[in-house]
Amino acid sequence: MALTDIEKSFIYDYSMQLLQQDMLTNRLFASSSVGTDLRSLVLGGPVRAATFTNPFEEAISGTLRGDAAAVRQAAKNVGEAASMMGVARTEMATIVDALNDMENMIDQINSGELDGTSSVVQADYDALRDKITGAISGADFNGIAVLDSGQWGTDQIDANGNVFIQSSKDGGFNITFHSVDTPSSGVNWTDLDGTALGADATRATQLGYVQSLQSEMSSIMNVYEGKEDSLQSQQLNLESQSQLLDQAAQIRKPSDPDYSLEQLLADLIARQTGTIYDGTG
Repeated sequence: MALTDIEKSFIYDYSMQLLQQDMLTNRLFASSSVGTDLRSLVLGGPVRAATFTNPFEEAISGTLRGDAAAVRQAAKNVGEAASMMGVARTEMATIVDALNDMENMIDQINSGELDGTSSVVQADYDALRDKITGAISGADFNGIAVLDSGQWGTDQIDANGNVFIQSSKDGGFNITFHSVDTPSSGVNWTDLDGTALGADATRATQLGYVQSLQSEMSSIMNVYEGKEDSLQSQQLNLESQSQLLDQAAQIRKPSDPDYSLEQLLADLIARQTGTIYDGTG
């Protein structure tokens, strides 16, 4: 029966493969040093095959692992910066809510729902002010006051409210906090006074103070919210980068540093032709 073209092609290709393997085997089992080492591996003997390793492989892998560790630390630092902004944003929300309550209280007095001369109403107004000042002095992240400039000028936060974040091996950036204890509008927190609610003129002045502070504090809160989101995104990007570097280091690191060139060639031959002794039976 005549062979088809496909069968002829298969026989030719397989014959060439066997011929190439036979030539390679004869060369390796000849008198070369490679052959000597290979015979030692396959047949057993006192000669150990020379280890085939790339002298730069482990160094490159180590550099990649070091870079991955540095980026992981940078991600952690940026995450802490995001948490600092989160603390500041949360306390700013408390301040804004208290100012909104103070405005509502003045509106209720103006509408006749509350009595501005009442000591109870005035005390409630002052309590909201004290809540605000307490939030300012108590806003703290790991010993760093994030709103009260009176607690600045330390190793962690400078006198201008800057905290340095190490975001790479070579440097980083500052995150800056506002001095909420001294509003830039010129209105002081001590200007908010419950006793001023009893008269129309002074009550109108109080409303102006509250609205001015509302505008400023709301703007600061929005700034902190935007910075927090940005830092969280940066943290995720750095974490992804460190994972990629870890994968690259694992790929570059030899799986078996003692794996020799002769062993590699022997395995390639044995994969096609079989071994002298098959341990699996």
